[in-house]
Amino acid sequence: METIIEQQIARKRKLVTIHTPPAQPGFLGAGHIARAVIQTDFSQSDPFIILMDDRLNKQDGEPVGGPHPHAGFETVSLLLEGEIGDSAHQMKAGDFQIMTAGSGIVHTETIDREVSMHLLQMWLNLPKNDRWTTPRVQDLPLAQVPKRMEKGVEIRVYSGSFAGITSPIQNYVPLIVADIRLEPGSSTTQLIPDSFNAFLYVIEGRVTIGEENTTLQQDQVGWLNRLSGTGQSELQLGAGETGGRVILYAAQPQHDPIVSYGPFIADTQDEIRNLYKEFRQGKMDHVSNLPQSQRVMY
Repeated sequence: METIIEQQIARKRKLVTIHTPPAQPGFLGAGHIARAVIQTDFSQSDPFIILMDDRLNKQDGEPVGGPHPHAGFETVSLLLEGEIGDSAHQMKAGDFQIMTAGSGIVHTETIDREVSMHLLQMWLNLPKNDRWTTPRVQDLPLAQVPKRMEKGVEIRVYSGSFAGITSPIQNYVPLIVADIRLEPGSSTTQLIPDSFNAFLYVIEGRVTIGEENTTLQQDQVGWLNRLSGTGQSELQLGAGETGGRVILYAAQPQHDPIVSYGPFIADTQDEIRNLYKEFRQGKMDHVSNLPQSQRVMY
């Protein structure tokens, strides 16, 4: 009986670390505020490399940003507010994109007009065997995002399976990205795989997590306890008088060390040097030139 009780307790997720990432001036100049959401070493955040919370209130038409390369990982972008992109490809509030940089790709993030936006962009590690896979871009517009409503709780699943619904996004690393909105006084209990590394980032209000009712406030990130095995564990979320909105990121760790330098992720320093050489020699295609077979719009 004691063993069964211990197993039941172990299968409950709870908060073990809370960070409040500071707001700092961003590289896009005036009006750009950035928060580095992930504050832990990669050995603890695996497969999540970085997550930036970018908020931009640009009041002029001076161009900022520009073309730059990536390789060896995926960018996972969730636009919370505003618009980004151009007439060829534009993301609007609630849209989601995964860009598999793989063997190498160049993309352009130039903003040359007045704009207000709020973007979450993550670097997600690729499995070692897929590090140099063919580049691919997947776009999931808000209208196509699977959604579930239940007793004051709205859940949008952008990637993976969660709350009984599944995103169409194709993943190299098993990944859950879910936008969870809780009305005042509401709660929900959902399952995530035991083996997934997971954290929560509060966008609005405040939420409580686990049987301990540990509170996370707006702009705070909370990492869940790490479990092992092939089963499912319970994640309990609740909201107080003001309600709350939280983004869940959960994914399967890959347990492979990485080398990170500039815009590239690799397994060795020699690979990093080779990536810079390929970029300088113009061997990386621009994302706008990808064939249709490598661009997926759901």
